[in-house]
Amino acid sequence: MVKHKDTKAQRHKESRYQLLCSPAFFVPLCLGVFVFNHQSLSEVNKEATIMEQRRWLGIIHLAVIAGSLTVNSAHGADLILYSKNLTPHGQGRESRSLKLDGLFYETAQGVTQLPSQLSAVVQNDTELERRAQTADGRVVTLRVKREGKNFNVRLSAEPNSGIIRWGVAVDAFNDEYYTGLMERVVDGPQQASWALALKQAMNLRGQKVDMILKPTTSVYAPFYLSSRGYAVFVKGNWPGRFDFCVDNPERAKIEFEGPSFEMKVYTAEQPAEMVRRHALDAGPPFLPPKWMFRPWRWRDEHSQLTEYYDGTPVTGPFNSQVMEDSLMMKAYGIPTGVYWVDRPWGPGRLGYDDFEIDARRLPNFAGMTRWLNEQGIQVMLWIAPFFQGEMEKEALAKGYTLAGQPRLPNNYPLADLTNPAAREYWQQGVSKLLKLGVAGFKLDRSEENIPETGPYTVFDGRSIRENRNAYPPMYVKAAYDIAQKYRGHDFVLMPRAAYTGSAPYGVFWGGDIAGTQEGLRASIIAVQRSAVMGYPNWGSDTCGYGTSPMEQEVCGRWLAFSCFTPIMEVGPTLNVGFWNLPRPPAYDTELIAIWRLYARLHERLASYSYAQAQEAHQTGMPIIRPLFLVDPRTAEAWSSWQTYLYGPDLLVSPIWETRKREQDVYLPKGQQWRDAWNPEKIYRGGQTVTVHTDLYQIPLFIRVGSKIKLGDLNQEYEESRAIAQRRPDLKALDAEVKSWFEKFSSLQRGQ
Repeated sequence: MVKHKDTKAQRHKESRYQLLCSPAFFVPLCLGVFVFNHQSLSEVNKEATIMEQRRWLGIIHLAVIAGSLTVNSAHGADLILYSKNLTPHGQGRESRSLKLDGLFYETAQGVTQLPSQLSAVVQNDTELERRAQTADGRVVTLRVKREGKNFNVRLSAEPNSGIIRWGVAVDAFNDEYYTGLMERVVDGPQQASWALALKQAMNLRGQKVDMILKPTTSVYAPFYLSSRGYAVFVKGNWPGRFDFCVDNPERAKIEFEGPSFEMKVYTAEQPAEMVRRHALDAGPPFLPPKWMFRPWRWRDEHSQLTEYYDGTPVTGPFNSQVMEDSLMMKAYGIPTGVYWVDRPWGPGRLGYDDFEIDARRLPNFAGMTRWLNEQGIQVMLWIAPFFQGEMEKEALAKGYTLAGQPRLPNNYPLADLTNPAAREYWQQGVSKLLKLGVAGFKLDRSEENIPETGPYTVFDGRSIRENRNAYPPMYVKAAYDIAQKYRGHDFVLMPRAAYTGSAPYGVFWGGDIAGTQEGLRASIIAVQRSAVMGYPNWGSDTCGYGTSPMEQEVCGRWLAFSCFTPIMEVGPTLNVGFWNLPRPPAYDTELIAIWRLYARLHERLASYSYAQAQEAHQTGMPIIRPLFLVDPRTAEAWSSWQTYLYGPDLLVSPIWETRKREQDVYLPKGQQWRDAWNPEKIYRGGQTVTVHTDLYQIPLFIRVGSKIKLGDLNQEYEESRAIAQRRPDLKALDAEVKSWFEKFSSLQRGQ
């Protein structure tokens, strides 16, 4: 490996080299010498002549690359990264190069372009370091280290005080496709991602994306994948911005705040290889316990009622709605692996004081947890990184809170997780819940009301600006450490916000998504973007969050989609069940039947899903696989955003539009695919087929040769419809719970 150090003499030598290697000077010179040599060698043996021709043509070719691609003195520094893995555009070796130009830093005085003395070509295994002085007297250092197929690029300056941001541009082809960065479809307010008639999907071309976490669809990573055979991972936590050919259709621009800038450029012929490598660099992704891949149920707010939905008196010892959900699902034959209770579950104004359970809302909580556990159901609770109750008073008194946060009615006061004492104090609260048998947590609010401007610093000295994107990873890591202490590896943490550093510690969900067909569309895109970013375990609020209209078609299609995401969580469903909806039919047999069908299928796929999660943890290969990860040389694989693979053996194409009963599905090359609803139909890959689907059916194909057995799905749906027609006898079921608790209490007293 050769390492270049800059000296004044070296820079003078390089400037002469740049002149000599310019096309205007060096190519005519080389051609002249070539002609002379060709004539002088024409009288000697033919083999020597051919060898000499090849040698001079090679010199001319390198001169063209060095001259035409490297130096642009009038416009500042250029950096050329050569890789045979890049998709060629045009003819010759230079077509497989990536050009970085427009390099600058910005201070309060304005933008300073980096000088041409920093220009370089990186072709082989090289570690390159160059320095140049800028007009404002700083010495800028460019370091490029090539490691196999990848390049690490770092820019720094001495002194670095006063530098606001750095920038670089990457040349772009007119048909280049970009994806990654965020789960939301478009940047801006989250509602923009489920706007009516939205055309944008997986491709980010034509968008600007601010890399600062926004609530509540908040899974981000400073990583994008290009269809050209490269990907970029910007390191660190400072906010930034990507511009994919908006200001300049021939450039993708990258700008990030901070005193220095560093990014890794991956190259590979297969996009999946770059996705895998980034996932491991930023991870590896968390490996959840197998029970996480079973169906989930939750409500946003649990009330303690005296009657079940049908008027049956509640005599059981636990929260009435927890019992209603559990008993109804068991009666229908709907499997449940996780039951989560959202806030409020504690005392106080926000239902979250001091990590204590509100016994009026959730009576006999420890017994309820035991009762659910005996049915194979794990309990999860909502938590947040702020203090309430007496803990709030003590945290404020001891300075454990986040600098720069004004007093707010919610999300206040946030813990300064860079302070070891504050972190431990917050963890003491979480430990109370773990001691009660809680197996996991929904981690909310780490991207909401986080201070991001002003002169404040956090405990470890970072500015609150740098702390902004770093806060969610610190939050999930703090929860991970305390959960691991009490439960080993048998727990799940599910944040809604993520940035670099989050992946090793949690699984994720798609925030407060609208319960409309456009919200479902956004979720289909979000799970695939998250997979590309290195977050393989993801789920969405089935049927949407908040004031969801709970339309039958939207819910039916969403249940099918959620079956083929790693987390199938059904809720909050307006804090009711599909048996007492606030619209006709209140008792929706169709949705109960579809829920039963797909929950049972998801349950049967739990071992398969867990195996894919193990692969994601070990190799970085995501569970959800957009088609371009498996068939990148086919245009349809990039454009068919609504279709993806769930692991290697299942291909699904969720339908998001209401009243739609046909879908065109592209089947990837290299395999044959069996229609799961019509098993006698087998299609070769590399073609688009039109699939007819009723409301209960999702376009679904099984790779021929797979060992997966899905069963007769049409028959299971008919069975589910028949079962849904029969309303469970809640009086008898409630009595069973009461009897169980009496025995449990007797045993507890005997101990």
